[in-house]
Amino acid sequence: MKEIAPSDELRKWYSHDPEKWGEFRSRYFSELDRNPLTHQLLDICRKKDVIFLYSSKVDEKNNAVALKEYVEEHL
Repeated sequence: MKEIAPSDELRKWYSHDPEKWGEFRSRYFSELDRNPLTHQLLDICRKKDVIFLYSSKVDEKNNAVALKEYVEEHL
């Protein structure tokens, strides 16, 4: 679901700067709260096992990690 990814503006602002991780998560979660497809994603996650893929070189602080955390908090 590409439409559920962080906005280009947010991704560029974050630029995988570990100092911005907390603020990135907060801003991304706000985007997810406003995204009408978030409910669809949560419904899918309730019914099936989901794998979050990413291409970042940073394993522990990337949008897939943040999205997984968001989903787990909302299930």
